[in-house]
Amino acid sequence: MPELPEVETVKRGLAPVLEGRVLERVVLNRENLRFPFPDGFGQALMGRRVTSVDRRAKFLLITLDSDMVLIAHLGMSGSFRIFHGPPPAADPHDHVVFLTSENVEIRYNDPRRFGFMDICPKAGLADYPMLKKLGPEPVNPAISGKVLGDRLRRKGSPVKAALLDQTIVAGIGNIYACEALFMAGISPRRKAATVQGGRAEKLAHAIENVLVFAIKAGGSSLKDHRQPSGELGYFQHSFQVYGRAGEPCPRCGGGMLIQQIVQSGRSTFFCSSCQR
Repeated sequence: MPELPEVETVKRGLAPVLEGRVLERVVLNRENLRFPFPDGFGQALMGRRVTSVDRRAKFLLITLDSDMVLIAHLGMSGSFRIFHGPPPAADPHDHVVFLTSENVEIRYNDPRRFGFMDICPKAGLADYPMLKKLGPEPVNPAISGKVLGDRLRRKGSPVKAALLDQTIVAGIGNIYACEALFMAGISPRRKAATVQGGRAEKLAHAIENVLVFAIKAGGSSLKDHRQPSGELGYFQHSFQVYGRAGEPCPRCGGGMLIQQIVQSGRSTFFCSSCQR
C-alpha cells in the first residue's frame, strides 16, 4: 500500500496541474472502487475550480471553490497519470478521468480497486470517519520525541505494530516503520511503552529523516507505485533492511544478517544486534 512518501509524491505531482484549474469534465468508467461513488459525485466536481491539493496521512485532499473536498485514497494499487498532450488509448483499469480547463487529462488507474473517492464539505472534514482519529503528521513539522513518547506510552504492543497504528502517528506503513526503527537502533519487538526519553527522540528523528529522504526520491516503487508523471520512485534502492532478509547488516559490516519475522501479519526486517 502506498505510504506517506508515495502519497506526498502524488500530491506534489498533481498540484501544479490542478490548483487554479477548473474541472471541465469528470468521467466515471464504473460505479464503484472499494466503495460506490457517492450520488452526484461527478456533478459536484464538474465546473468547479480546484483551490488546493493537500495530503493528510495517506489521503489526498483536493479542495474546490464550492468548499467541498474530494477525498482520494490510493488503496493497494491506485495511481494518477497526467497527460498534457493527446492521451494514449484508455487502459481497462482507468476508472476515473478528469479533464481540466488547461486541456490536461488526469486518469486514476486502480487494477485492484482498493482505493476510493468521496466528497465532503470542507467544514466537516475534521469529522470525516477516516480522518478524525488520525494521529499527528510525522513531518512538516516533525513530531517531537516527547509527543511520540507520550503517544507510545499507552501501547502494550511491540513498537513496530504501534507505528502502524494510524491513531498514534499518521502515514507510516510497513516499509518506513522498518527503516526508521533500524535508523534509530530500536528493536521492532521492544514494547512501545518503553520507547521514552532518548529512545523516543532518536525514533522521532529517524522517522522524519527516512520520510524526507523517501519523498525526495519519489517514494518506493515495489509493485504499483508510479509518480503522476509515470516515473518510478527510487527509494527502494536505499533500503537498509526492508526486503533484505539474509543479507549482511549494513551497520554491522557483515557480522550479522538481516532477519525477517512476522508481526501482526506483516513482515518485519531488522538486525538483532544493532537494534535493541
